[in-house]
Amino acid sequence: MAITAQMVKELREKTGAGMMDCKKALTETNGDMEKAIDYLREKGIAKAAKKADRIAAEGTTYILTEGNEAVILEVNSETDFVAKNENFQNLVKELAAHLLKNKPATLEEALEQTMENGEKVADYINAAIAKIGEKITLRRFEIKTKTDNDAFGAYLHMGGRIAVLTVLEGTTDEEVAKDVAMHAAALNPKYVSRDQVSQEEIERERQVLKQQALNEGKPEHIVEKMVEGRLGKFFEDICLLDQAFVKNPDQKVRQFVESKGATVKEFVRYEVGEGMEKRQDNFAEEVMNQVKGN
Repeated sequence: MAITAQMVKELREKTGAGMMDCKKALTETNGDMEKAIDYLREKGIAKAAKKADRIAAEGTTYILTEGNEAVILEVNSETDFVAKNENFQNLVKELAAHLLKNKPATLEEALEQTMENGEKVADYINAAIAKIGEKITLRRFEIKTKTDNDAFGAYLHMGGRIAVLTVLEGTTDEEVAKDVAMHAAALNPKYVSRDQVSQEEIERERQVLKQQALNEGKPEHIVEKMVEGRLGKFFEDICLLDQAFVKNPDQKVRQFVESKGATVKEFVRYEVGEGMEKRQDNFAEEVMNQVKGN
């Protein structure tokens, strides 16, 4: 069967694959469009597998809220360049919508689920890898629920480098909840309040502070008092409610929230690539790789 330019164009639009690949796929499948798409997807998935050992520590975070449900997620790519790509951004939004609707309990379960377009989530990501040309991974997500009397605060910093989702009880004011999310983005607390810090962690910090004070030559009888004072500073570093509020440093976050008649139930803070090994090559090399088509 003769392969026309129109057929090649249509296949390119449907798959995002290169012109020569599309022409070859149509030739191999005797002009059958559906079989040609499958052929390219199979090739794409093979291409995706080759990229499996590459480091994807760039990417974006995203938050989607619908009524009393919200999802926060992180999707990684290899380069910041791709993270800004429209196809990548659309993929992130489609994954968010799927997660919020289907509420998988784990990442493994999420990847095995079928999307509205009939594709498995893992296959859909693989098809995007083939189209975009970089390793892409859904790294993590959390789904939160609230009541009609509560508020979600959703804040994306630097276009998604950091995302914070807060849940405030006792207020429906999303601006208040967003202010708390913005604060958490800036100061990176680990916990909402002191009672969430384990005794083990407090005790470890107490021992370190005690040793520091003794090393400074302080007499033992005042060391205990000093340690308790310094523990207060430790809690200010890691507990959201103990921190000075970024919008008004004269006030603690706890005081700000209480002044609005609210309490902070929980928060989730994602920063792109935190805890992951980063690519070592520099931006100039990255651009050259893009140019060379690596």
